[in-house]
Amino acid sequence: MLRRRSLAACNQSRMSTADKITRLRERMSDPQWRRYAYTLFAGKLTALAILFGVITLVALFQGSGVHADPADYPGAKVDMGTAVNAINTTWTLVAAFLVFAMQVGFTMLEAGFCRSRETVNVLMECVVDTCLCGLLFWAFGYAFMFSSGNGFIGLHWFMLNHAPLTYPGTGVALLAHWIFQFAFADTCSTITSGAMIGRTGFVGDLLYSVGVSGFIYPIVGHWAWGPDGFLAMMGSKGYFLPTLGNSFHDFAGSTVVHTIGGTIALAGSIVLGPRIGRTFKRDGGGPMLPHDLVIACTGGLILWFGWYGFNPGSSLSAIDFSGIGRISANTTLAACAAGLSAMFVAFPLTKKWDLGFTVNGFLAGLVAITCPCYWVTPTGAVILGAVAGALVVAGVEFLEYIRIDDPIGAVPVHMFCGIWGTWSLGLFASGSYGATGPTGADTSSPLKGLFYGGGFKLLEAQIIGNAIITLSTFALAMGLMYAVHLTGTLRVSREGELEGLDIHEHGIPAYPEYALVPGAAPAGMLTNSAGGNPSPVHKSTDA
Repeated sequence: MLRRRSLAACNQSRMSTADKITRLRERMSDPQWRRYAYTLFAGKLTALAILFGVITLVALFQGSGVHADPADYPGAKVDMGTAVNAINTTWTLVAAFLVFAMQVGFTMLEAGFCRSRETVNVLMECVVDTCLCGLLFWAFGYAFMFSSGNGFIGLHWFMLNHAPLTYPGTGVALLAHWIFQFAFADTCSTITSGAMIGRTGFVGDLLYSVGVSGFIYPIVGHWAWGPDGFLAMMGSKGYFLPTLGNSFHDFAGSTVVHTIGGTIALAGSIVLGPRIGRTFKRDGGGPMLPHDLVIACTGGLILWFGWYGFNPGSSLSAIDFSGIGRISANTTLAACAAGLSAMFVAFPLTKKWDLGFTVNGFLAGLVAITCPCYWVTPTGAVILGAVAGALVVAGVEFLEYIRIDDPIGAVPVHMFCGIWGTWSLGLFASGSYGATGPTGADTSSPLKGLFYGGGFKLLEAQIIGNAIITLSTFALAMGLMYAVHLTGTLRVSREGELEGLDIHEHGIPAYPEYALVPGAAPAGMLTNSAGGNPSPVHKSTDA
């Protein structure tokens, strides 16, 4: 048998090119041979594609300089501080775009929960605040927050001048890091406006936005996220509270973004006072009803989607595969648990399955998981999310009791649940995860919370850091709001508020006149037979 095969091979090798072509044509006329040939050809192409992909990935990593050692290349000039990791930079940009898309969600959420006559004001505020924040964060906000300086403020990179090519220690291009963090700053500023809608003058809104986006958020944020912030370095020898042994941790911003934003919102709502006609439950009234829950619910779901940039993107590393997968799962589970928790906890209060509480519930879960998302297990995410859902309902009722008018629940969702989420790290950190990095996870120093045998040290660090930021932010925000109030621009006039901010401040309503006023129907619109009114008629329910 072996001899016959070797003879056949020799005969084939002696065949001329023309004979081989003839044989190929004969075989390709056979359907079975043709399928075999196509399968073989496809397999070879697939193997080549895989080989090319591997070569490309290796080239990207080597080109990024993450693994490069200058000593291995005599005479070569390799600057490890400016080598860009292409994969992580792309990942950060995609996450930045998702976080920026959250502005659509915030705009829709606030517009839906407000009254119809202040909808344009909400839209205008969100758009202009984004534009203002971008310029402020470029001019000095990013420098205050992320450049080196001292424990309280950054002192370099103003207008991004003299900044390095990459953000130190990440391999992410600095401008990509800037746009990612700009989206975070914009989120904080938008949170602030939520509790102040319906009675804030537009000029006053611009003034306090400068203070929030340009100064309070970046300076206070530097304490926890700056390269030399005193809370980031807390617990280390020679720094703040060296005997504590733990620094303050906030992976994606339960404190830095949400607690700061919610605390400023609380200060603004206190200084402003309630809207005209707002009667609280203890006085025989209740909340003013939202005018469009379709828009509000859709905005909430868009925010949930954007959170997949907010939390996983904060790793700044697509190479930490298990880390970003765990963050995404934890983010989802916390939101699901919190939405259901809020719905069931609110039912005894309203005797109805309340959509507003449910939407704010899953947002509360998202806020709470933002700090510990990297360090907790899915089980921990479900538990802390369920607590957040109950907390947001209790927070809304608490503000109602103390007569603070927060039209969309910004304070309970962002401040109260931001605090809870930050503290929860000290309880639920599993002890299995340390830090994310440009080339993967670092488990050399894992965080372990109280419920996993880690004791109280991490919880103490979280409470101390969060308390310092919360109290400092509240003091600064109260000063800012009273300063703007002294200019006479913070609260719109009584006449303007009664007229409605859309007409008074912007000169146009959000909806066609015939949707609000029956007599304003355009010519040719169908009328009913009873009274000649347009059909259907949508009457305003504004207070």
